[in-house]
Amino acid sequence: MAGILSNLRNTVITGFVLALALFVFYIYGAYSSAGHVGDALGSTAFWAFIVRWAHVLCGIMWIGLLYYFNFVQIPNMPNIPDEQKPAVGKVIAPAALWWFRWGAMGTIAFGIILAALNGYLVDAYLLGFTDNGASTIIGIGMWLGTIMWFNVWFVIWPNQKVALGIVDAPADDKPKAARTAMLFSRTNTMLSVPMLFAMVINQNAF
Repeated sequence: MAGILSNLRNTVITGFVLALALFVFYIYGAYSSAGHVGDALGSTAFWAFIVRWAHVLCGIMWIGLLYYFNFVQIPNMPNIPDEQKPAVGKVIAPAALWWFRWGAMGTIAFGIILAALNGYLVDAYLLGFTDNGASTIIGIGMWLGTIMWFNVWFVIWPNQKVALGIVDAPADDKPKAARTAMLFSRTNTMLSVPMLFAMVINQNAF
């Protein structure tokens, strides 16, 4: 077990193997007695489930790192001695930002595919105007998620590259870029609350 947990790659692979085992247990328990395993695996509902799982996994990575930046890293940077700050700016932050932006990309991509598989992609982005309001709430959540994704890739990341010295820029530009990245990161933190509310309530109508 220590050999698995001491290596991140092995840990992640083992997690997927356990999930696969759980899936096999579920699918055969639910469908084997009726002889419909093949039908289940070839259905749109099955692929929608796989895409939803990937969407949620990517979303956890994205929003988890968003909350890490806003609840842990940014508030505590002033408490870190100046001689130690380069370790954060040169090592921790770039690695976190890589997973952050690609988590955002995976979330939006799998979300769009999921909406298409379930047949509400256009209705949702039109905020329910074409289906008598049935897709309004999920549409609001999708628009908020899309705005947040745009902020990550076209505002936060470009400004973080300047602030962290990943790209060449005048020294005077770095504080402004850092503040812009922080403000849009805070914007995404704010938008994440109603976005997640819209996503969850859409799955739990009452």
